[in-house]
Amino acid sequence: MPSLFFLVADYVFFENSSSNPYLIRRIEELNKTASGNVEAKVVCFYRRRDISQSLIQLADKHAKDLEEEKESPTEPDLSEKQKHQLRHRELFLSRQYESLPATHIRGKCSVALLNETESVLSYLDKEDTFFYSLVYDPTQKTLLADKGEIRVGPRFQADVPEMLQEGEADDRDQSKLEVKMWDPECPLTNKQIDQFLVVARAVGTFARALDCSSSVRQPSLHMSAAAASRDITLFHAMDTLHRHGYDLSSALSVLVPQGGPVLCRDEMEEWSSSEANLFEEALEKYGKDFNDIRQDFLPWKSLTSIIEYYYMWKTTDRYVQQKRLKAAEAESKLKQVYIPTYNKPNPNQISVSNGKMATMNGAAGPGPFHTAGGGRACESCFAMQSPQWYSWGPPNMQCRLCVSCWMYWKKYGGLKMPSRAEGAEEKTPPSPAATEMRSRGHTLRQTSHMVPVRNSGSPKSSMKTKQAFLLQATRLTKLARHMCRDLIRLRRAARRPFVPINCGAIKTCRPTTASTPDHSSAPTGLYSSTRPDGSSITFKAAQLFSPFNPVSSLHCIVLVEMLLLSLLNISLSSSVVLLPFD
Repeated sequence: MPSLFFLVADYVFFENSSSNPYLIRRIEELNKTASGNVEAKVVCFYRRRDISQSLIQLADKHAKDLEEEKESPTEPDLSEKQKHQLRHRELFLSRQYESLPATHIRGKCSVALLNETESVLSYLDKEDTFFYSLVYDPTQKTLLADKGEIRVGPRFQADVPEMLQEGEADDRDQSKLEVKMWDPECPLTNKQIDQFLVVARAVGTFARALDCSSSVRQPSLHMSAAAASRDITLFHAMDTLHRHGYDLSSALSVLVPQGGPVLCRDEMEEWSSSEANLFEEALEKYGKDFNDIRQDFLPWKSLTSIIEYYYMWKTTDRYVQQKRLKAAEAESKLKQVYIPTYNKPNPNQISVSNGKMATMNGAAGPGPFHTAGGGRACESCFAMQSPQWYSWGPPNMQCRLCVSCWMYWKKYGGLKMPSRAEGAEEKTPPSPAATEMRSRGHTLRQTSHMVPVRNSGSPKSSMKTKQAFLLQATRLTKLARHMCRDLIRLRRAARRPFVPINCGAIKTCRPTTASTPDHSSAPTGLYSSTRPDGSSITFKAAQLFSPFNPVSSLHCIVLVEMLLLSLLNISLSSSVVLLPFD
């Protein structure tokens, strides 16, 4: 990656993990810390893989609605591969800021608001290009349309009526179409109009002197005259002159009615000093997002009032002073930073040792390209040769990517080709922590047959990667633990699980078979069982259970049935009869 100068307002790749995709951020500020390092204050952008599945469905519905609103859609039918790769180019803007070390910058990229007039395929044709149309709130877990939406399309076009033919009468009601506010061909001269405006300002100054609240806000004559010279006074004077047919005497009598002079105040005079401070604080936080300013800081003000105050506030000396202060602060801050070439080896890179590549999926081969050998090919493009391989996914799965697919994974957060892995990734919700660096891919889930299945596209796994095993003892071994304690040393057998049990000693207790079932002739302490073919078998229970170690009747029944199933292969449907002990 070439060495670059990175400026404020650049869109850049940040690397926070050697195996995770790059973070996409926009540089807002570059600050030098006390230790001499450079930190970048950045705006966060989120990928589709970083938000929940419900919000992804909402974003897809929003895109579908925009497509349906177009009268003549010009988008060609996209292939599955193009749709798959376009999902990797979609981002979600956020209002979240964070500070990251500038040394983690790995390159520049381009992020633009989705332009409805352009084809979405144009984003695939450009390298390192992304688009966004929605704003993601990581705290509230919501998606909103961006306020800077470009209003193009038939929804925002005026309906132009057909042109009237020459001599054709216009039947429309002109009063409903427009209102005339000033006649430039009035009988008054420019000098007479200017004199009338001077009188209107004087009346406004006198009215403020008589008003108690205004005299507190503008205690001096100079301040009152400045407030009376604002546009609100001039607009009122010209409107009064137009309504009275440009008759100066009639208009003057309206400016000074019987009750006293007319006082016209705008938003700058209506707002208190505390409200003005709140507005400046909100403007510093949200910029010109007046809806958020009204919602969080000034809910008792109307949106019209806030916008009108903003444009009047820009004409004040306070705005000029703040602008100069910000300019001085900007001069003291860094405007660009130089990041040298990052050439440290990636830990996921499969190294070459002793002239041979380290085995991964059975891969080994001489020459500049390492072949896959008997193992897997590239997980994304299925290439068998690459100048360098990178391990990808959980270690127990031993997946890998070629050089080009690895760079695609780092930049776009997915694989080039659609796969079952990424199909499952769309269904996997992310971690609920908003500030946590999340990775939703290649996690493991266990099927009913205890087989690990890859279900997403990240190199992290939500489970332990060690292989689990289960040691299952045979039924004969389980019975031997209870029946033959005088013949088998259980502790010794448990320490040697793969040494076979001495079945000869157990078979010495093998039961004998009788031709007919005769439960009455069976000796006391014997167990009798009837086979499906009508024959019966009996055996002594005194050898199985010790009278000094009594066992419950339920345990006796279970153990006898398990013994019959293991040694004599009697079906579960056969009946087992328990005879009493002596």
